[in-house]
Order: sequence, then structure tokens, then C-alpha cells
Amino acid sequence: MSHSDHTTGRNTGRDADVAIVGTGPNGLAAGVTLARAGLRVVLYEASPTIGGGLRTESLFDPEVFHDICAAVHPMAAASRFFREFDLAARGVELLHPEISYAHPLDDGRAALAHRDLDETCAGLGPDGARWRRLMRPLLERSEGVVDLILSGQRSIPRDPAAAALLAVRTLEHGTRFGAAGFRGAEAPALLTGVTAHALGKLPSIASGAVTALLGHLAHGSGWPLPRGGSARIAEAMAADITAHGGVIHTGRRISRLAELGRPRAVLLDTSVKGLLELAGDRLPSGYTRALRRFRYGPGAAKVDFLVSEPIPWAHPEVGRAGTVHLGGTHAEMVHQETLTARGVRTDEPFVLLVDPAVTDPSRARPGRRPVWAYAHVPNGDRTNPVGLVRSRIEKYAPGFGDTVLAARGISAADLETYNPNYVGGDIGSGAMTLTQSLLRPTPRFDPYRTPLPGVYLCSAATPPGPSVHGMSGHLAARSALRREFGIRTAPSLAP
Repeated sequence: MSHSDHTTGRNTGRDADVAIVGTGPNGLAAGVTLARAGLRVVLYEASPTIGGGLRTESLFDPEVFHDICAAVHPMAAASRFFREFDLAARGVELLHPEISYAHPLDDGRAALAHRDLDETCAGLGPDGARWRRLMRPLLERSEGVVDLILSGQRSIPRDPAAAALLAVRTLEHGTRFGAAGFRGAEAPALLTGVTAHALGKLPSIASGAVTALLGHLAHGSGWPLPRGGSARIAEAMAADITAHGGVIHTGRRISRLAELGRPRAVLLDTSVKGLLELAGDRLPSGYTRALRRFRYGPGAAKVDFLVSEPIPWAHPEVGRAGTVHLGGTHAEMVHQETLTARGVRTDEPFVLLVDPAVTDPSRARPGRRPVWAYAHVPNGDRTNPVGLVRSRIEKYAPGFGDTVLAARGISAADLETYNPNYVGGDIGSGAMTLTQSLLRPTPRFDPYRTPLPGVYLCSAATPPGPSVHGMSGHLAARSALRREFGIRTAPSLAP
């Protein structure tokens, strides 16, 4: 499922209108947008395969494929870029589990977020009514909420009512009062498991926005997995780029901007650290100082398992969920995530887990199936996470270790070696603080444009931030089209 060098098309790079460094989802989204505007586009990827966070590879068995970074894609189903790009029309099937996510607790209990809101509320007993009050209004304004969060965050909201609702929900989820209104343990744990996707101190205003967004999408457009793996999304985007004359070079590491020749625009799908390395001393000193103040968040440590059978969860219904959060109670997650954000390593980190074959049975073979897991750890942590993650799973699925045929762990530090955009293992490309959520990477009216003529940052280090939504790349490309080429009308993204 690897993706080889694309050299079709007319331009060779030196005569390109636009050069893009990095082929993660945002680099590819920028490439799609610019190539469809009729420009000659060339993309450079240091790795042998494209995709960044959208890679799928066989690790232990040639017939079993593992998602190397991202596995579940709520934003690919919800973002404006992908809504217009239309993955389904391009042969990418997003598969939805019956239970979007689950949260096992001690003593065999579990909280379940069904895609069906009513079924979720019924399972939460006395807290079901409050869950409905939290989620129903967001579902009714979902497109406005999604488009506001996944925007450049510099313009007047298209849907003021959605903006007002989002503000209320963000404050509600982003403070210590968010879980106070629940009566049982299941609902606050279920909600806090979503909050922990923000990868930082809990609670916070930034994590409140993440909770509102991901929480309601679980009951709306969903938390789907692409049939066959995440690489399918990257392949569809790359195919569109080359169909419009673009060129993608893999195995081509760019160390300095001067290596790109003289294109009219350069877009960098890199971390802030990567921008500093590529631009060298060409950046103004004030902008450089601002970039050096950019903060990175906690790291993720990745484990891939090859197992012989489905995970033996103590609560069998957990085995129907597309995503599983392992973090214990609300109080335990708040404590653990806050320690992790402070750089304190613990033996009970928050773990996200996916058994892809639950949603996509084609990912399994007789007696062999992949399991994907991330643990939240301090930035730069060098600990091999296999034992840590295995013990966390065993707590809620006794006997899991007996099913493991092979395992591979990548520490947070090694995750940066694999993908330089993940500085210290920070898969969010920057700490999701309130300031950095709204003003990343620096306080500028156009967050994508750098002080260097024609040079733009288009990665998750720019608004709207992390996740596979393509909007950072798309919005950076829109900015470049206006400023460098005088093109103010966005090209169609439709097939």
C-alpha cells in the first residue's frame, strides 16, 4: 500500500509555479487546490511514501496492514475541504462503526457513545437527558460549528447562532464545572475521553472546543475509518494532483529553500521547527523570535500489535466500538493528562486504541489482525511504550497479552525521527493552548503567510490546527492564490 514517486505531468520542478514541501494531508490539500487553479505544482516528500499522517503499511505480515499514524477520521467526514472533494466519489469509502467510541471502566463497566444519540442517552441512565441537552443543539448546527472551528479563525462566522452555541459549550466543557452536572461515573468519563484528544492540561478552553467538536460528530457524521486504511485518503488526493498536471517527488529531502529554484510560491507543510530550519537566517529577527516562542505539547508514543483474535474486553460491547479510550474515571484522566502536560511520566497514561477490523473486516486475516494504540507521554519521552500500553489494555481486557503475536513500539522521541513534523512526538504540531489555538504559529492577520516573499506555512501549525481535515493546506493555498497569482475565486474541488 506504499505510494511511489509520481513523475507524470509536464512540469519537472524547476519550471513550477508552486513548490510544496511535505505531502501530509495539508500539503496534499494545498496541492489539490493549486493544481485545480491551473498552476504548475510540484511536491517534495522526504520519505519513500507520501501521506505524512496518512500512511498504511504492512509491518509484521504482508497481508495485514497497519495505519502508521492516524487511523480514525471524523474530520475527513466533516471538513469543508473533504465535503467538496467528495472522497466517496473518488472510491474512498468511509466506514462507520455502530459505536463511535467506548470508554471501559473498572469492574467490567463501560460507557458507550453510539452513533445514534438516543441509544447513547438510553445507556447513560439518569445522565442521558443532560447528554442529549449537550449534543442535540450542536448536531442541529453541526455544519456551522464545524466550519467555524475548521476555519482560519480571522473572519466573521457564517452562522452566528452556531458561534454563540460553540462559545457556550466551549466554556462549559473547558472548565472544571463541565463534569459537575453528571450523577454517574460513565457520562463524565465518556466526555473526558474526548476532551483528552486535545493532548494537554485538563480542563482548558482549547480542550473544551475539541470536546464540543468531536463529541457531537460522534452522533452525526461520525468517527469513520477508510476501508483499506488511511493511505486511501492520501492516494485519492495525490491522484487528483497528478490528474491536473502536478508532480510528486518522494525520497526528496529539502534542506534549504534555495533548493526549490524560483517558483512564484512556496508552501511548507512542516512544523515551526522545520520552517526555521528551511529558511535559515532569511527570516526577520522579530518573526524568528516569535517562532522560537512557539510551544509544543505532550508527545504520543505509538504501539502496533498483531493479534490472533479480537480484543477480549471485560465488557463485550466495547468490542463493537471503532475507537476505545483507556483512561479510567474523569478525575483520573484530568490528573494523568495534567501530569503528562507538565512533563511527568506515569505508569497509567491515557491510551487511544483502535481495532480496525471491528469496522473494516477486510483488515483482518484468519488468526491475524492489527491493533493500533497511542499513549500520551511527556514531550520527547524515549521510553518504549509496548509494555506500558499492553498493561493498560490488559486492565480492561484480561488475557489480551496472550493474543499478541508481534508488537512494535515507537517512543515519542522516535516519532519525531519518523516524521519531523511531530516535534518531541507532538502529533498536534504545537501545544493546544488558548493562545496557540487561535494565533498559531504567531499573531498575524494572515497566519499562513510568512515575511518571506511568496513563502507560506500550510501545516497543522497554522489554523485550524491538528487532525486530517485538509483545511490548513486549503486555506494557505487560497491565500497564495490571492496574493501571488491574483486568483480570488476558489477552484472547484469536486470530482
